[in-house]
Amino acid sequence: MAVEPLVAASLNADKLAVSVPTRQSLPPKGSCWYCEKPLDSVRRFCGKPCADAFDEEAEYTR
Repeated sequence: MAVEPLVAASLNADKLAVSVPTRQSLPPKGSCWYCEKPLDSVRRFCGKPCADAFDEEAEYTR
């Protein structure tokens, strides 16, 4: 059974979204997820450079 290209792309995007964690899906842990700098119990990253570096690393490791 052939799957139309748009449907196939949508199915692949859904699989990818499940396998790659997003910044918001990470639980706050009291330190930056990238550099381990101590943080409060709400924030996940100490700043935009660490958040961007985390995203870039996640892109290369999928």
